[in-house]
Amino acid sequence: MASIRLLISESFDPWFNLAVEEAIFRQMSVKQRVMFLWRNNDTVVIGRAQNPWRECNTRKMVQDGVKLARRRSGGGAVFHDLGNSCFTFMAGKPAYNKTVSTQIIIAGLAELGVIAQVAGRNDLVIRSAHGEHKISGSAYFETHDRGFHHGTLLINTDLNRLASYLNPDPKKLISKGIASVRSRVMSLAEIDAGITHQKVCNAFANNFFNYYGEVVKAEIISPTNMPDLPGFIDIYAKQSSWEWNFGQAPTFSHILDTRFVWGGVELYFDIDKGKISASKIYTDSLDPSPLELFSQKLIGKRYQPATIKEIIAEIQVQYPDLNQQLIQLENWLVNEIT
Repeated sequence: MASIRLLISESFDPWFNLAVEEAIFRQMSVKQRVMFLWRNNDTVVIGRAQNPWRECNTRKMVQDGVKLARRRSGGGAVFHDLGNSCFTFMAGKPAYNKTVSTQIIIAGLAELGVIAQVAGRNDLVIRSAHGEHKISGSAYFETHDRGFHHGTLLINTDLNRLASYLNPDPKKLISKGIASVRSRVMSLAEIDAGITHQKVCNAFANNFFNYYGEVVKAEIISPTNMPDLPGFIDIYAKQSSWEWNFGQAPTFSHILDTRFVWGGVELYFDIDKGKISASKIYTDSLDPSPLELFSQKLIGKRYQPATIKEIIAEIQVQYPDLNQQLIQLENWLVNEIT
């Protein structure tokens, strides 16, 4: 068995790639050193302990068909498109060493003519007369006998889109999660327009081989060309599920208020693991009964637009004379929590 392994994904599905990463990590020999290279299309990836409603403009993501994916590691929210390359280094302990993988990345970038330096807790930057610019961020995950270091590299990412998806709407959120630190970033294409994902893969592979003094054939992975990865189907099901991507959010509160012709409404939610754990409504409506019933029915349900639509439909049956008011309430709330 070779002491190193190189895998390259041809899929752009974030749930597929993160599931492959986890499956490899679980089944790899602790004696092997693994490098996995991949890309995601139109995705916001959040850290394991982050709140997607706090970190992301979820409304714009839905409108533009941008996926949300939660990774196992910590760190902040990042936007991925095909101008962003991802890397993962895995190793068993005690050989697992973040410094080694960082050295391989820096050497690979140097091969491409990019001089990068380590900055902060997990970033790579380029320093120039114009200041310091982040080109790569990393996160880490460890178990008792192995660990991985994965990260992103901005090649020609659409930075305008990056900013729009990572700047949340001004919602009244009180979060116990950790807000991402926004950094000033740049793409490598601003340095050299000829740098591509394939060139990055080649440079990283060369320096991975050089460091370990061994060369192996790259294993190309896609949904139709899978290596033997025990448990992959179950891991993918979890990775693509609402429960994992949204339901793992830390406890937070959301306060909404508006005024309709028929009265003002204030709605207070507590959300725990993506479900509404408490709900209270205040209104000067002449008939508050349907609104109070609506608030009660929210408890224990998922914090998502489908919940609002489902409950409003139930209440419309009981209060047909208030149908127009309930439709207005639904439209407002669906727009607010999307």
